[in-house]
Amino acid sequence: MPPFISDLTRETTRLWRQFDWLPEWAVIALVLIAFVGAGWLAHTAAFTVLRRLVKNRDVFWRGVVERARAKLRVLVIIIGIGIGVSVSPLDPGPSQQVRAVLLFAWILALGWLASGVLDMWTAVHLKKFNVAVEDNLIARKHLTQTRILQRVAKVLLVIVTIGLALMTISGFRQWGVSLLASAGVVGIIAGLALQPILTNMVAGIQIALTQPIRIDDAVIVEGEWGNVEEITSTYVVVKLWDWRRMVLPLSYFITKPFQNWTRENARLIGTAMFYVDYEAPIDRLREAFERIVRASVLWDGDVQVMQVTDITERVMQVRCLASARSAPIAFDLRCEIREKLMAFMRDECPEALPRDRLDWNSSSSAHPGESRDPVLK
Repeated sequence: MPPFISDLTRETTRLWRQFDWLPEWAVIALVLIAFVGAGWLAHTAAFTVLRRLVKNRDVFWRGVVERARAKLRVLVIIIGIGIGVSVSPLDPGPSQQVRAVLLFAWILALGWLASGVLDMWTAVHLKKFNVAVEDNLIARKHLTQTRILQRVAKVLLVIVTIGLALMTISGFRQWGVSLLASAGVVGIIAGLALQPILTNMVAGIQIALTQPIRIDDAVIVEGEWGNVEEITSTYVVVKLWDWRRMVLPLSYFITKPFQNWTRENARLIGTAMFYVDYEAPIDRLREAFERIVRASVLWDGDVQVMQVTDITERVMQVRCLASARSAPIAFDLRCEIREKLMAFMRDECPEALPRDRLDWNSSSSAHPGESRDPVLK
């Protein structure tokens, strides 16, 4: 026991002997009330000063002070009770048991405070970035990294806090050591049981560092198109185009191939395919296509190309390319090109529409007046 605690104990015992007319439990209660009250007053005074300091700051900082207030109050109360029990005339045996319980609770409260500090730091860091803007690549990058690392850090913080708390109890000390050092039978069993979780945690760290996906990325997974809606410490939620949610483990994005349409930037080239007749005037179609793209508010002013990419036994295949600022906008631009170019062919250029031809067999062996069989081409 520290010397100042021993001195306080002796002084309290001396005072108690002067008031021996009081029962022992009353003296213990008065000592506890005195120390807890002193801690409460110190805590109240400190946060009164902090409130005045952040009074003219924004709502965020006022909220930070209010969230930390309850956590620190619990710590101060535990410390006050611990000092009060130590200096009170309580018997050594019960006093030691109470201090053990208080130490266990103090470690848990300290972990709770550290978790709150982590949340506050995360909020302060993410406040610098706005994901709502159109060009939000950097913001999504920091959001993804911060959220994944925050969740991994919280899992590690819980493990360390529980391990340290268990080490204060003699019957569970080995459990705490096993939890912290991953040693012994308990550590092996826990390691085997938590292998999928640990695998996804490692995958989460890899994703946070290498960034194959980010929040709001447009991806194609398992043949479905959607946006990354949430990344936790163990799984990823992909919001599909029809509002369904696909939940995938983090390890999926490390071990399996997938398409990320917004890996470097949100811009994307959209493709619209057309099938036209051999006699289609490609120059006129190209002019109409360029006119449609230039007039569209969805086009980003970069790529616009029309090419004949294939010729089959019946039609020509025409590919139209146009770029847009993001994947959803590129999808809408593709639909607009299809609708307006098809309307142009229908109303102003019908010769571009695919047609079937009939060729009559004019073989010399046919007799005059004999009907000839049509051949479909």
